[in-house]
Amino acid sequence: MEMELNGDLASLDAELLQLPEVSPLALKSNPYIGQGLFEQWLSLPETNRLVKSLVNDAKAGIPLNVPGNTSSPNASTSNPIPSMFPAGSAPPLSPRSSAGSPRITKLRAGPSSLGSPLKLVSEPAKELIPQFYFQNERPPPKELRERSLFRINQFFYGHSDGLQMNEFKTVTKELCKLPSFFSTILFRKIDVNCTGFVTRDAFVDFWVNGNMLTMDIATQIYTIMKQPDKKYLVQDDFKPVLRELLATHPGLEFLQSTPEFQERYAETVIHRIFYYINRAGNGHLTLRELKRGNLITAMLHADEEEDINKVLRYFSYEHFYVIYCKFWELDTDHDFLIDKENLIRYGNHALTYRIVDRIFSQIPRKFTSSVEGKMGYEDFVYFILAEEDKSSEPSLEYWFKCIDLDGNGVITRNEMQFFYEEQLHRMECMAQEPVLFEDILCQIVDMIGPEDESYFTLRDMKGSKLSGSVFNILFNLNKFMAFETRDPFLIRQERENPTLTEWDRFAHREYIRLSMEEDVEDASNGSAEVWDESLEAPF
Repeated sequence: MEMELNGDLASLDAELLQLPEVSPLALKSNPYIGQGLFEQWLSLPETNRLVKSLVNDAKAGIPLNVPGNTSSPNASTSNPIPSMFPAGSAPPLSPRSSAGSPRITKLRAGPSSLGSPLKLVSEPAKELIPQFYFQNERPPPKELRERSLFRINQFFYGHSDGLQMNEFKTVTKELCKLPSFFSTILFRKIDVNCTGFVTRDAFVDFWVNGNMLTMDIATQIYTIMKQPDKKYLVQDDFKPVLRELLATHPGLEFLQSTPEFQERYAETVIHRIFYYINRAGNGHLTLRELKRGNLITAMLHADEEEDINKVLRYFSYEHFYVIYCKFWELDTDHDFLIDKENLIRYGNHALTYRIVDRIFSQIPRKFTSSVEGKMGYEDFVYFILAEEDKSSEPSLEYWFKCIDLDGNGVITRNEMQFFYEEQLHRMECMAQEPVLFEDILCQIVDMIGPEDESYFTLRDMKGSKLSGSVFNILFNLNKFMAFETRDPFLIRQERENPTLTEWDRFAHREYIRLSMEEDVEDASNGSAEVWDESLEAPF
């Protein structure tokens, strides 16, 4: 066969060269059948004319005009590809669905590798990924920036020299949407040169250009309070905020005549904040911890509520009063330090000697006191919060470390028995019917439901609402007996106020008791004076 093919046959569509299907078994048994059939097909005159026509069209850039090609609307179907089989003798094709076989579908899914090289392939458009990381927070959108600048101009209108500190509170509360007692610390953060004024440009540079607008309120407060070279907050960072709260809040106005108690109140609030929020216990409160806690909500509540005692989280004066009075009762020599013998009297001798020894071994928490064997006020705040609110996670962690004698992260039967032995001895001394440890252990397993009944993990304790009662069973006799003889009235009260914590209920009861004792003392002193005057009157 002589055929002049001046072109690249690879530019032909693969489907043009398809023949009616032949049995795969026949092709497999004799591979030369396919080659022979193809050569026979090429020898036909119609095939010769068709191939030449297609090559010439490809050279001229004319779209292929053959049956089965849909690239041209003028495609003709009048010249079918000649068949090598006689008419009517072609074998039947295998049945196919209307969608076609997977092989054909796959071939037709994209452009053929045998397509014409003259076809232009359009490259996909590049997708522009917007910037998602900003070193100094995301800059405010144009609309937000313009709206903020308009309001800033309103607040600074008529104050070309800037605003003084006593004029800055409205900016803090209404423009920045921060608690009003952040006014002083925000003012000083902007007035870096201590001029006594904050100009409009200085405020814009800090609040708008510094991207404070796009921060959430927790990040704003964190940025304002922390020192420039630190990546965390320490207790001293809260003191300016507490000082302004004490100076401006109507619910704390009565303390202004007693600076000593103002200082104690501020210390107590700060210790409570770090007890609940600084979960790492290292005195470095991070932004992550600040966002996870409820301090920001409590600050906003304190700013809006005139009765500070209704702000139960951190700021209640009644809660401070209870903590301070409890400490003062135990500190008999009033050196502001507590030793073992002082602490053993807590709660009418409720605690065992063994648990007090563990506390003073500083296993649950290192003391801040510089005196060996003495507990300072901050240490006592952590203790009383842990003792009176065993439903909280910081408390469970505190007492778990105490019971875990070997520090391996699990509490075993032997460790529980070590602490319960003293409880059992105290019950016998009080002529109460003792409860054997084996019975107590079964009860504890039922209360906690641990994954492995041979030991208890901190995760097991945090997963049960009765974990606090388990610790009371082991080292607090008074609360253990109260748990065994639960008052239905108290249970109903707890269900009526589920938002109140164990600490809230304890502080409320103790404040009433302490205030009544003080009223009785005042009344007795007053009645003595009245009685003396009545005796002297007839004479």
